[in-house]
Amino acid sequence: MLHIRNLEKSYGLFPVLRGLNMSVSKGDVYGFLGTNGCGKTTTMSIICNILKKDAGEITFGKEDMKIGYLPESPALYGYMNGFEYLDFIAACCEYEGDIKKRTAEVLQITGMYSSASRQIKTYSRGMNQRVGIAAAIYSDPDLLILDEPTSALDPEGRAEVMEIINRLATAGSTIILCTHILTDVERVANKIGILNGGVMSYEGALDEMKRAFGTDNAVTVRPKSGVDLSTALQGIEIIEHYLAEPYGDITFYAKEGVAEAELFYKIITTLAAKQIIPEGVWFKRLSLEQIYLGITSGSMVPGYSERGTKTV
Repeated sequence: MLHIRNLEKSYGLFPVLRGLNMSVSKGDVYGFLGTNGCGKTTTMSIICNILKKDAGEITFGKEDMKIGYLPESPALYGYMNGFEYLDFIAACCEYEGDIKKRTAEVLQITGMYSSASRQIKTYSRGMNQRVGIAAAIYSDPDLLILDEPTSALDPEGRAEVMEIINRLATAGSTIILCTHILTDVERVANKIGILNGGVMSYEGALDEMKRAFGTDNAVTVRPKSGVDLSTALQGIEIIEHYLAEPYGDITFYAKEGVAEAELFYKIITTLAAKQIIPEGVWFKRLSLEQIYLGITSGSMVPGYSERGTKTV
């Protein structure tokens, strides 16, 4: 779908991209992450041919690949209403199908059909973002690029936009999602790329990433109502401490040098011996936020395992 090799871009004497490699496959929802000023928007602008690269190679899956792009702050024409604006977009992208039908379709997809008769200047920021997404998907692009689509939105607006992205992803759209809200990335992305210092510090599937960077050497147990797990598991020597989590979960941390698999086995067998059946038991993986901060700070590499330090 999209392959980037050794991409370079400088602004004057300041190098932003220093040999970026990046690969997006058909059907990916690619979480494109990095600190402010690291080159994410520059990369997306080069992909869309808004900026010219200094060096490197960009290969698309086909010569006539269509790209839909939503910038961080889309500039819409406030004097138009939603129907008029999207008809204008249809003319700009030389849409050859039934414009009236397609305009209605993208407004339905983004939940803006009922408000499309209103002037855009009366829209909330969230509504503007949804119209921006409608414009970006109008020509049914092969690749959809979204730059901070939930930036500065209130929780309701953010949830609405993320639901649209989730529906597009479920329908098989290929999406590059650039955002600082890492919980949004974990919700919809299957692949992660972390840009740091002008190069790709990490790229891979989200689940593989979490395995590659280890765990907290801990096991989380969700008990059935009324079960005191701290008492039931008291006396297991390899448990260093435990931590109460939301929803009644309890995370048990292993002592130094004890493998998580050993802790998992010990908890399961101890509960079974006492005829206690929990709601669930799982390894506590590092969050995307923990991994991201570790990579961008230079303190984390694959195989890293961060031990918990909180006690109760």
